[in-house]
This record gives sequence, C-alpha cells and structure tokens, in this order.
Amino acid sequence: MRLATRLSKTVLLLGAGALLWVASATVFTVDVTEYGAVSRFGRIVRTVEEPGLYVKSPLDRVIRLDRRLLYSRPARAEYLTADKKNVVVRSLATWRIAEPERFLRTLRTRADAEERLADLIVGEIGAVLGRYPFAALVSSGEGQGRFATMVSDIAAAVAADARPAFGIDVVDVDVRKLYLPEQNRQSVFERMKAERGRMAAQYRSEGERDAQALIARADAERTRLMAQASEQAQRARAEGEAEAIRVYADAFGQAPEFYKFLRTLEAYRKFLDGTTTLFLPADAEILGLLRFDVAPGARREPAAPDPDELAARTGEEPAATEIDPGRAAATGARTPGVPKP
Repeated sequence: MRLATRLSKTVLLLGAGALLWVASATVFTVDVTEYGAVSRFGRIVRTVEEPGLYVKSPLDRVIRLDRRLLYSRPARAEYLTADKKNVVVRSLATWRIAEPERFLRTLRTRADAEERLADLIVGEIGAVLGRYPFAALVSSGEGQGRFATMVSDIAAAVAADARPAFGIDVVDVDVRKLYLPEQNRQSVFERMKAERGRMAAQYRSEGERDAQALIARADAERTRLMAQASEQAQRARAEGEAEAIRVYADAFGQAPEFYKFLRTLEAYRKFLDGTTTLFLPADAEILGLLRFDVAPGARREPAAPDPDELAARTGEEPAATEIDPGRAAATGARTPGVPKP
C-alpha cells in the first residue's frame, strides 16, 4: 500500500515536470524591441515581428534579433581623391534589421553585420571620394554644398546595397571626421591660405568698386545741391537787393535831404579814420558837411601858398602834402596834386 502511494506520487511529480517542460518548450514571448525567428533543425520556419505570447514545437528554437536602431563605427581609412590627394575619413552608420530571415541567412549575428557593413561603407566612401577633387572637401561656400552631396551619395549607395544583400535598412551614413595625413597638411594649409587671400582680394576689389560708385553718386548729388543752393542764393540776393533799392527809393522820395545827409554820414564812417589820407578838392561835394563859414570878427588864418606858384619861383617840383580833409574844407585850401576848379 505504501509502495503504491509512493509510486503514484512519483508518477505525479514526473507528469508535472513533463508538463512544465512541454509548456516551456512550446510557449515563448516576443518583446516589442526584438524579432523572433523560429528555426527547426537550422532552417527558419517562421518569423514573429509583433510582440506577444506564441506557441512553437518543442523541437523548434527561437532566435531573437534586436529591432531597434543600431549604429556602427567603421575603422578609419585612408582614401584617394580625384586629384590624387590622400585623406583620412572616420564615418558613422545608423541601421536596423529590416528583414530578419534574410539577415539570419547571410549574417546571423550583429558582429557579422557590423563587419560586412563596414566593408560596404569603406568601399562606397572610396568610390565617391574618387569622383571629387580635394578642393571640394576643404573649400568653403560652394564646397560645403558639394560635401553634403558627397555624403548623401555615400548614404544612398550603401542603403541600396545593404537591403537586398543583408536585409539591413541603412538609415544614415555620416562622415564624422575628415582630416589629412601628416605629409599632406602643409600643402593643404598653403592652398587654404592662397584661397583665402584670393577671396580677400576679391572682397577688397568689390568694396573699392562700390566705394567709387558711392563717391561718384555723392559728388553728383553734392554738385546738384550746390547748384540749387547757388541758384536759390542768387535769387534771394537779387530779391533782397531789389527790396533794398525799393526801400531806399521810398526813403529818398519821402525826405531827400535827410536821406542824403544819412548816406553822407555813413560814407564818412567808412573812409574817415586815423589811417586814411584823402586827396580831394576842397569844394568836393562829399566834403560839403565838413565845410562851415567863419564867424564874423573871427581871425582868418592865412591861406597856404600855392604849391605851383612856389615851385615856379624856386624852380623845384611841387611836393605832395598830406592835408586833413576837414581842415581843407574849413579853410578852403586846394588839395595838392589836384587842379583848381
């Protein structure tokens, strides 16, 4: 009885163990970040791409593949440009597994995929760089556009070859670093200096040309403005002179004697000072205000001898004598050097 009980327990335990083994061997799960490939005796029988719980044969094996975006950094390599210049390039590729079954048939593991992808990237970079001169890699301006085109050509060529060959979807291939071998650096630096010097000379030439154009326009504008200003000034001066003449005429018509008196005083103020010597006849009209009659009973000073008569008696040339205009007008003396009226 006890022996039968023990045998039944053992059978139950073995059955439970067998059930657990069968369950573990036939049920599997697939995560959202992976693919599940079911293989039987080394041959892929189906591929599971959606996450969830699945059932398989106990004889089948599940191979899990990462479906996330992966990246690969191929080793640096030295390339030759179209003009036979050496450059060293470091690249970076981002990719994902697009076809798990093809990937397993051709590559099997991620390490194999990175190795084959690196070979493909190195070959395409060399092919594309061989079509471009070295100036396209180091020049600014248009060179930047050509460099972007070059990188785009590399990525397109790698993607076109990787998908049908390995089941890999190459998202992007980028040139992370591009530099020169030590033996080529000095020549490249000299070329860059020459190019920058040419650009600087071009900019200076364009600046001088623009400056000359601006100066010419400014001179033309200045000439035009000066002509307009001169014309306006002449017009204003003529109008002012006409107005002055009109005012003078009005004043002269209202009081001619007073106007003549004021103008005479203004003339005296301008030419009568301590440093001016005038030679005018005593009866000159401008000296009219300086002449006055001698009061009755006052002693009249003797008239100065006539220089011509004195010269005739002595036989000498008459000497020029400075005579104060006021005194000449007051005494009625003749101004030397001026004939008698």
